Amino acid sequence: MTDNETPSDLPVYLQTDEVTNTFLTGIAGEKLLAVDTEAASFHRYHDRTYLLQLSTRTRTAVIDPLTVTRLEMLGELLNDPAIEIIFHDSDYDLRMLDRDYQFRVNRIFDTRLAAQLLNEPGVGLAALLEKYFGITLDKKYQRADWSRRPLIPEMLSYAAMDTKYLPQLRDILRDKLAVMGRLSWAEEEFALLTDIRWSPGSDEGFWKLKGSKLLRGQAVAVLRELYQWRDQVAKHLDRAPFRVLNNETLFDLARLQPRDLMALSTVRGLSPETVHRRGPELIEAINRGMAVPENQIPKPERGTRTRPDPAMVERLDRLKIARNTAALRLDLAPGVLCPNGTLEAVARAQPGTLADLEKIPELRRWQRAVIGEELLVAASDPAKG
Repeated sequence: MTDNETPSDLPVYLQTDEVTNTFLTGIAGEKLLAVDTEAASFHRYHDRTYLLQLSTRTRTAVIDPLTVTRLEMLGELLNDPAIEIIFHDSDYDLRMLDRDYQFRVNRIFDTRLAAQLLNEPGVGLAALLEKYFGITLDKKYQRADWSRRPLIPEMLSYAAMDTKYLPQLRDILRDKLAVMGRLSWAEEEFALLTDIRWSPGSDEGFWKLKGSKLLRGQAVAVLRELYQWRDQVAKHLDRAPFRVLNNETLFDLARLQPRDLMALSTVRGLSPETVHRRGPELIEAINRGMAVPENQIPKPERGTRTRPDPAMVERLDRLKIARNTAALRLDLAPGVLCPNGTLEAVARAQPGTLADLEKIPELRRWQRAVIGEELLVAASDPAKG
């Protein structure tokens, strides 16, 4: 960036198809485009993209997808191989863009991932902006409800900060990666990000609540009924479930099992208004749970356990020691250099040669090049040495 190229102080707020297409046409020749999304899962049951932030080196815009309905041109820019798309922690943004618009991103630079490969002491955007630009982000709107309209100027400015300095930050981190000989590492990781897609995941119901598997007897059935009641109410109100009733109160109700409004009013976390408005529904749900026969009380699925292979455990321990030693030498967090899941794949494969390492899909090319020999030594059987 030259001295006369500085990010604009105020973002452009794009609220119509016409002005959005005009803006996107104007940046079509750019080589770098920073992108971020804002959702509202902290507030809403039905989540979606509520803001799209875009920044070139000199211009920043915030698109309102509640009123802008034609975003095909943005999809074309994201998929253009001539444009590098910059994210900070791209995983969620990529999933949102896929889920809501089926957009594909062709070239990615992720500043968080770059910071991790440089072993930056803080890899969050706030920490990096403060370190390299002396900017302190105001946390006032960190949990803002981006689904609400109108958005005040301060909220738009806050949202714009997520992309405004990313092109400059990308330049700084890219140069540092190149100097340290790690740019190829980052580029391999960035290429893998282009395959990220949205997946709804499995719905485990109330069993996904922390502590649910510790309950016993009728309390389990009551918790299930209360969980299902809360989910239905949250869906109807389009409100995050915990805003209907928090998990701690759900568990207290499941354990205490109040059967009338008087008893219900003594439960922590239930306001008098909630007892008045929702009390009969809660008691009905509790009664349904209490009426479940003992032989029909739900039980958590137990995964099949396999007896640990002592040789495999020893191999994995040696691999972790080798990885940790290399991480100290390279000044990298061990999990960034090679996650435990990848080491487990190496331990299972029992590689004997570099060619064997190439057959392990979890292992990156740069990891094989940097610590491949050390992994082979650690994976070998000392008794056969």
